[in-house]
Order: sequence, then C-alpha cells, then structure tokens
Amino acid sequence: MTVPDTDTAEPDPFDAIVDSPFDAALSERYLVYALSTITARSLPDLRDGLKPVHRRLLWAMRQLKLNPTDAFKKSARVVGDVIGKYHPHGDASVYDAMVRLAQDFALRYPLVEGQGNFGNIDGDNAAAYRYTEARLTRTALRLMEGLDEGTVEFIPTYNGEEQEPEIFPGLFPNLLANGASGIAVGMATNIPSHNVAEIVDATLEVIDNPHVEHARLMELFKGPDFATGGVVPESAATISAAYETGRGSFRVRGRFHAAEAARAEDREAGIERLGGGQWQLVISEVPYQVQKGKLIEQIAASIGDRKLPILEDVRDESDEQIRIVLVPRSRNIDPELLKESIYKLTDMETRFGLNLNVLDATRTPIVMGLHEVLSNWIASQIDILQRRSRHRLEQIARRLELVEGYIAAYLNLDRVIEIIRTEDEPKPIMMAEFELTDRQAEAILNMRLRSLRKLEEMQLRQEKDDLLKEQDELEKLLGSPARQRTRLKRDLNKLRKEYGEDTALGKRRTTIAEAEPTVEFSMDAMIEKEPVTVILSQKGWVRGAKGHLPLDQDFKYKEGDGPAFVLHAQTTDKILLATDKGRFFTLGADKLPGGRGFGEPVRNTLDIETSANIIAAIPHKEGRRVLLAADTGKGFSTATDDLLAETRKGRQVVTLRGDAKLRVAKVIDESHDHVAVVGENRKLVVFNLEELPTLAKGQGVKLQSYRDGGLSDATTFTLEEGLSWTMGGKEGRTRTENEMWQWKVARGGAGRMPPQGFPRDNTFD
Repeated sequence: MTVPDTDTAEPDPFDAIVDSPFDAALSERYLVYALSTITARSLPDLRDGLKPVHRRLLWAMRQLKLNPTDAFKKSARVVGDVIGKYHPHGDASVYDAMVRLAQDFALRYPLVEGQGNFGNIDGDNAAAYRYTEARLTRTALRLMEGLDEGTVEFIPTYNGEEQEPEIFPGLFPNLLANGASGIAVGMATNIPSHNVAEIVDATLEVIDNPHVEHARLMELFKGPDFATGGVVPESAATISAAYETGRGSFRVRGRFHAAEAARAEDREAGIERLGGGQWQLVISEVPYQVQKGKLIEQIAASIGDRKLPILEDVRDESDEQIRIVLVPRSRNIDPELLKESIYKLTDMETRFGLNLNVLDATRTPIVMGLHEVLSNWIASQIDILQRRSRHRLEQIARRLELVEGYIAAYLNLDRVIEIIRTEDEPKPIMMAEFELTDRQAEAILNMRLRSLRKLEEMQLRQEKDDLLKEQDELEKLLGSPARQRTRLKRDLNKLRKEYGEDTALGKRRTTIAEAEPTVEFSMDAMIEKEPVTVILSQKGWVRGAKGHLPLDQDFKYKEGDGPAFVLHAQTTDKILLATDKGRFFTLGADKLPGGRGFGEPVRNTLDIETSANIIAAIPHKEGRRVLLAADTGKGFSTATDDLLAETRKGRQVVTLRGDAKLRVAKVIDESHDHVAVVGENRKLVVFNLEELPTLAKGQGVKLQSYRDGGLSDATTFTLEEGLSWTMGGKEGRTRTENEMWQWKVARGGAGRMPPQGFPRDNTFD
C-alpha cells in the first residue's frame, strides 16, 4: 500500500473555514457593501462633482481624443472602453449615465455632446448605443484641464492594467453647476444645478472673506438654476435656510409664457388673446425632471375625471420649444384660478428636496452648507494650484539642466565635435572636461546635426533667463498663500467671462421670486353649477339625472329594487349619506353616474359596510344643522360641516353601543323651535329645541325614556304652526295638530299617546 506524499498533497479546503457568529459575519460584509456603495457609486466627490462612472466616462472619451473639434465616435465604442478598462459594470447603466451627461434638459451644462437620438423631455428613451455618437463638450475639457500637469494622483484600474485619475482638477465648479442625485445605503444626495457666474461670485467672496456671513453669500448665490428653467416661488428666507444647513426643500413650478402675445403683461402671464374675449394659456417651461408627455396626460386625465371642469382642452403644440396650450371652458374664468388649479392637480408644481451630501477630500460622506462647500472646494483648488506649480518647477529644473549643458556645448562646440569624432567613449570625457551631468552629456550626444545651427548663445541664454524668471515666480507663489488666492481669483474671473450672464450658456434660466398669495378656491369653484336630481335605490344604486325632475316621478330601477331617496341638488353640492351604524359618507354630486341607466353601486365609490343600511341622503349646505337620533332614545344636533368626510371610509359621528342603530338624520329648519319624538311604544314627547345640545360627534343625550322598545322617529317643527305628519295613501295628504301643549314636557320624558289619526307605523313622514 502506498503512502501519500504529505508534502505535495493539496491542503484541505475545510482548513480555511473559520467559525464566526452569523450576525457578526453578516454585519461585516454588509458594511463593506454599504461603504462601497457610498464612496464608489452613489455620492459625488466635492472636488469635481462627479461619481466614478461619470469620471470614467469622460476619461475614456479623453483617451479616445473625442475633443469638441474632433469627429464624433460611436457611443458603443465609448461604452466598450469604459466597461472593459475602468468600470466593470453593466453596459446599460454606463450608457444611461452617458446619455444623461448629453441631455441639455437634464444637465445645466452638458459634458457630452451627442449626435443622434439621446432622448427628449417627453420621456422617450435614447436610441441604442450602436446608433448614437458622442464627443466631449468644452465644459468637459474645462473640468479635465490640468490632468497632464501633475495636479492629481492617478490610481490603478480594477485589473491593474491601466491608470485613471482620482479626481478631475479643472476649475469648473461642477458639483454646484450641474448638481447630482443618488441613493446610497442609509443616505442619499440631491443637489440642484446652479448658475456658474453666481457660483464664482460667491466663491470670490469667500476667498476675500473666509468668515463671510451666509446672508451675504445668498445675495450673490441666489439659488438653483435648473436646466429646464421654470420658477422657484419661494421666499429668500426659505431658500437661504435650506442652503445654510444643506438640507431643505422648495417648490418648483413650470412657466406660463406667451411669446406671441401683444401686451407685455399678457406675455409674462402666459395669456394669448384670441378675439371676442376668448383667451388661452400657454405653458413654455415644465418643472425640472418632469416629463412633458406625463404632464399633458395628467392635465387630460383631470379634465376626463371632471377635476378640472373649468378647462375645455389641452393641446401640445411643441416643436424645439415647449408650447402646451390650455383652453378654458369659458372666457369668464379667472386665469389665476386656472393656474392655481393646474399647480394643485398636476406636476406643474413639484417640490425639490435639497440634500447637500457629498464626499469630502478624505472620501468621507458629509452634509455641508453652502459656505462649507465653497470653502472645501477652494481648499481643493489651492491644493491643485500648488501641485501644478511644483510639477512645473520640476519641469523647469530639468529643462534648465539641459539648457546649461547646451550653452556649455555651444561655447566649446569645436572641442565637442572633436571628442565625438575621435573618442570611442565620448560621454565620460565630455562630462569630465566640461563638468556636465550624465543627462546633459546624453542630451548633447543625442542631438541631430541639423540642431547645431540652433545652438545660438543668445537664444539659449534668453530661454535660461525666462525659465529662471518663471521659477522665481512659482517659488514665490508656493511660498505665499496670498499670491495663491490672487491667482485663483484671476482664474475664476476668466472662467466667469466664459459663463457670464450675457452668454447663451450662462444666462440664468430659472426665475426665483416669491409667489403672490395663493388664490383661495375650493373644488366647488372648479365645478360648473347645474341642477341635478339624485336618485338612490334601496339596494344602494345611485345616479344623477340632469335638471330638477319631479320627485314623485316614476324612475326605473333594476328588478327587485325600488326607490329609497330622491332629492334635488346642484352639481357643486356634496351629498351626505348616513348609515344606521352612525357613520357618514360624502359623495360629490358632480361625480354621479348619468341618469339614463340604473347608475352604479354606491359601495364602488364609498367603503360602506355590507351590513350597514343607508337611512338618509342630505345635500350639504353651510350653516345647516342636522338632528341625529338613535333607537336607544339618545340624540343630538350637529352642523353639516362636521359630517363631511374627506376619505371614502367616511366619518364616525354617532357613538353607538352594542346593537344600537341610528334611526334619524334630518335637517333642522331655521324656523323650527321644538323637537317631537315618538317611540315604538307609540308615545309622543315634545320639548324645546334649545334643550338639544349641538355636538361634533358623540352619543348625545336622552330624548325620551322607554320601559320597552326604543325610539321610532324624531323630527323638528315650529310650535305655533303645529306638528304635521303624512296620512299616507295615493294623494299623500298630511294632517296638522296645532294644540301640542299637552305633549310638551322636559327633554327625556316618557310622553303620552299621540293625537287621533297619528300613523300606525309611528313615523312623521
């Protein structure tokens, strides 16, 4: 039997297994993932405002020499280089990032110039990367300026085959200029774009006065400047508070603007006059990150759902410029009311949440205020300036070494030629005879013969003087923080001229102005007032017939169904439905199905329990009171405003115990002064209406006492006019009893038998 060679046998893989608590191992690995997401994917670097994928995209395009003056290359070529050399992730995510860098409605200052279909503001996607082409913009070159001047560190790529810059050193303030958004693990960032000229102005102020007050910065900085323009209708104090802490939010609205309007005030208000008193509104800009197509769909849906009855139609007449036309239903409609309704019901007004969460120079995520962001960015630019100066000093030192060698060669040119012609090893002899360094001697030996004519002493000495002068200036610059700040200010002012307010790219697009007080309106104002007859069947089918039809008319019902409530209302009314469970529901009269069919089950719209029965349907009117009474004999009055429910689940108004049910929900006429209550025991009691409390909700007070049974019905009436009740029959005659003094007692009494002829079902109706 052979014995295995223990020296050459492979190690047992189970020897590498380490026992560890599951929660500790999980938390350790999750922390690694979280940190990777935060620092290498989702949050931008404060210094260049880029995430790794964007930085690698621009770097790959630079390597491909896709400059603004060069020809376009296929996007597929760029994406392939990025995922193959620098960013080992999916091609779709990389291409999506590239598309965003090219969209002028997504980025305030695009970094990629696209050719082909790169999507549009309607929300259409870009074409596949095999169809589109791209190259860098001048802004991107500004951002990468100085990469070859030793300004930043280069780090190995994921496979160690290539090098990529840690950050971009350019002076363009990309973090604030283009903004960023991203969701990491446990944190997120959301930074709007801003105007470069204003960023530079605020930066210059911080350079001159590092302890400048935040209020002074906001005088220069103003606020966001979105790629799609629009309006920020917030006060300066609201915006300032958000930027002071780095967290906050503000509203963003689209813009109403009618370029073809004759009057300036109409142009600014977005009103186009059509003649005959007719007019229409024009939307020229949509809020940032809102798709134009989606906004139009929302407006159309609001018209279809009758949420915008004052709007007749919406048309998209956009070409290169956005033009959405809103046609009002009537020329008498207030344009401001229509605007406010559009803001309220659609994404014509959105809210942008500011979250200035960035990675600082140590790759640490931190939420910064405006002053802190600018101070850190200035520090990074000073560091880049110092690195560039030191790199240039090294280049000058190396060039000076060669120039001095060339001068020595020129002064002894014949001897140098003689040594080269006669000596087998001329280099050491030249070094010894003319006191040259190895590098100087090597440079002289490597010169071509045609270069000898260029070795003119005056030119060499002039170059040496120029290099020494530049060297002296750079040394002074490195030794003086004040000079460094002055240099940075000079470079920033030069940048400001390129992106000034008078340039097409630098002109402010977003208007920041506190909005006028909101036009107060209710949804009733949005509904055209028309008469309607509300028909509710016994089985809960509801419909609304146009006009006020006779209430005793024979209406059609489904087989096995019949009438329950028929009442007159207006389309602006809210119909209050009371159930025997004490819960009230609200139904808009304008939302009722048409009266030609059988209607629709009311339970499709409202969450009414199957076991609950509707006992009353009341049109809501402000100032009205309603009498509520349960079969327990308890009740109270309440205002109709307290019965309105904002949700389909309704509002519980009457508190009922056990199997108790709500029996009565009737409107109290303003002229009524007494309450009449009849029990199942056929006893009637009358008391003063003042004894009935008015509550918002609750159980109420005792209206009548019973030994057996409970309350059958209750109503209110005017004592002088007497109590009336329905006699029944086809004629629907009523009877009135004027002498009610013998039934009048204090609230809560047992009562006595009703007058002769009172209905046997013990009800007043």
